[in-house]
Amino acid sequence: MSGTADPALATILQRFLEPRLARGRRVCVGLSGGLDSVVLLHGLSRLCASGLACELSAVHVHHGLSPHADAWADFCRQLCERLEVALAVERVEVPRATGDGLEAAARRQRLAVFARCPADWLALAHHRDDQAETVLFRLVRGAGVRGAAGMSGERVPASGPRIIRPLLGVPRATIAAHAAEQALSWIDDESNADRRHRRNHLRHAVLPCIAQQFPAAAQSLARAAGHFAEAAQLLDELAAIDRSLVAGAAGRIDLQRFNRLSAARARNLLRHELHGAGLRAPETRWLDEALRQLASVGAASATCIGTVDGELRVYRGELYVIRQRASVPAVPLAWRGEPELAWGADRLSFAATVGAGISRRLLAGDAVCVRTRMGGEALQPDPRRPRRALRKLLQETGVPPWERERLPLLCCGERVAWVGGLGVDVAFACAPGEGGIAVTLQRRAERPPAVALALPQEPG
Repeated sequence: MSGTADPALATILQRFLEPRLARGRRVCVGLSGGLDSVVLLHGLSRLCASGLACELSAVHVHHGLSPHADAWADFCRQLCERLEVALAVERVEVPRATGDGLEAAARRQRLAVFARCPADWLALAHHRDDQAETVLFRLVRGAGVRGAAGMSGERVPASGPRIIRPLLGVPRATIAAHAAEQALSWIDDESNADRRHRRNHLRHAVLPCIAQQFPAAAQSLARAAGHFAEAAQLLDELAAIDRSLVAGAAGRIDLQRFNRLSAARARNLLRHELHGAGLRAPETRWLDEALRQLASVGAASATCIGTVDGELRVYRGELYVIRQRASVPAVPLAWRGEPELAWGADRLSFAATVGAGISRRLLAGDAVCVRTRMGGEALQPDPRRPRRALRKLLQETGVPPWERERLPLLCCGERVAWVGGLGVDVAFACAPGEGGIAVTLQRRAERPPAVALALPQEPG
């Protein structure tokens, strides 16, 4: 393996990375072991050896779908040892009955692994021919402007490192030439030749046929992706303008104002909201049906329109976009002093306090559990006001109905001591100087360090 990188490829990688390294030096390469990822890792490792201020690592996702999967992982280990690059091999179980197909399921598993990478940047080896293939694939499936923009050179996912594609403007031929010049070896995934997969059919049958009549087709499709990306940016800017015009006092979209938009601008704003919430773009017929239903919803009405991975809801004349979430426990969870309890995809944290929160002494008198509403509960969070039905309190504070069913209630025996979003019942409030417990519902990205707690024991 030669120690000198292709100057042209090295320049491309250096120009791409250098301005980004000021925001974080940890770069992790998604290493499949195929030609493209091997070339990317090799090029970056040579740049690091020549002085690029980069902390380089790699991650290999072991899907277990091929009988050769173990050999591929071993190849990646040996490659990284030679390049002196730290490698993590992550094994995943790919569900086969998801309805989206095996490729999509495997991709979701890979993205989940990437989101856990301890890096600032996750570098993928997609190149210009991949971009052309993606654009054509999405166009024949009826993609809109955002979908037709293909892959981006840099993307900020919901969690984890930023996704970057340093080779996105590089033709496959250049990558192959670099591999030959450097005498690199790589593995070939046999599934890439299986034309039963639609992407493979485009790659091996359709695009070569197009290239016979249009030799610059890959370059033109990649250039078109840039045009679509620019158009998508303009549509996003229009959506931001429209959102500022229709937003209510709480920042959510006011339905009455929304319904005054033209159908095209309303669809664009809905797409923008769904995308911002991390939901996939729905089909046009779904958007048209959503507009139809939203136009007929009264100010006091509630409605729910489901998407493939979330919901669009209306409550008190405002729109809510909600991602699908893990179910909260259907049965009470006993709490015995653990610093955290799982609550759906989120966590309940329990932190020791003095003179604030729930009195630990009062909790010691009975079994403590966390549960959802059962009906008939009451709470007095404010000593200046009488005890009220929990249902009334939730209505007054504007908690949407679908959130009320997910709220955690901390109960001591049959009594409610704390309700998420409303606070501690005065009957369980901590006295000044007394040891207490503060309970917080932590979203997945907000988990604090845990400290073990112990409930005081009953005397005798």
